[in-house]
Amino acid sequence: MTDTSTRTGDDLGWQLGTLLGRWRTAVGEALGGIPAGPRGYQLLRVVVTADVPPTQAALAAHLGIDRTVMTYLLDDLCAAGLVARCPDPADRRVRRIAATDLGRAALADVEGRIAAAEATVLHGLGADEQGVLRALLARATGPAASGEDHCAVVTA
Repeated sequence: MTDTSTRTGDDLGWQLGTLLGRWRTAVGEALGGIPAGPRGYQLLRVVVTADVPPTQAALAAHLGIDRTVMTYLLDDLCAAGLVARCPDPADRRVRRIAATDLGRAALADVEGRIAAAEATVLHGLGADEQGVLRALLARATGPAASGEDHCAVVTA
């Protein structure tokens, strides 16, 4: 029998696929309780970290999510009490999406669980190596293409 490690050890596709599969499993478990999983998490993260509550349309454009799908995602996050739709004082037809206290707490909790899950996935690397890997991946992936669904990229 041939040693498969020599055939896969230099195969970037296999390496990335394996790492992504491990990441999906670990982070998927960490996202328990966040409606819509990775998409809900990304949406909540953008809303919590925004300087000004974004509009629903701006969120859809930023995350590359169809506006109709965005409506359903927001419905789920609102029902869970994580975000609220607020009228824009400048234009009452526009809704801004604001994080609730519960949403901020949920994000802090899930980010801690994600950090722990990612540490488990990258356990074979030292802290410095993990930093280098993240920096290299950021350079390699570059900015997202306009209209690219950031969430679908990692779930495809």
